[in-house]
Amino acid sequence: MAASAARTTSRSPSEHRVSHRIKRQDFVFRENPNPYSTVIHEAALHMRVGGRRVARDQLRHLIDMSLREHITLRVLPFDVGAFPGSGQSINYLCGPVSPLDTVQLDQFHGPLLLDAEARLEKYRRLLDVVEAIALSPAKSRDLIHTITHSL
Repeated sequence: MAASAARTTSRSPSEHRVSHRIKRQDFVFRENPNPYSTVIHEAALHMRVGGRRVARDQLRHLIDMSLREHITLRVLPFDVGAFPGSGQSINYLCGPVSPLDTVQLDQFHGPLLLDAEARLEKYRRLLDVVEAIALSPAKSRDLIHTITHSL
């Protein structure tokens, strides 16, 4: 009986990831938020998880968020072809001083956190390349708007 009760109170890995992502949103919505920059591959924008209406709402939310002064959103369009780091979700979290920076790689089993300076430098260079080949924030919004209307 006790083992059954323990199972019902523990969270699944997906519930844990969702909870973690919701907590991360506090950094975006708090007073005097830190700058937030993101690059999204165009393929993710075409996914219809939850159906057309949900997908449209999610895309509109991205557009709304990208209009906030502290948020920079860029899209990697299909026509860039192969690029470094493709197929991997990378979160580069900047601390108040660079030794506190952390890279979070989303894995099936949960997040993998990296903080070794050599790895941080590798991911800084990778993200610089990805940002350089992505669309500008204005062109990214235009593309998201176009995809939204196609749904």
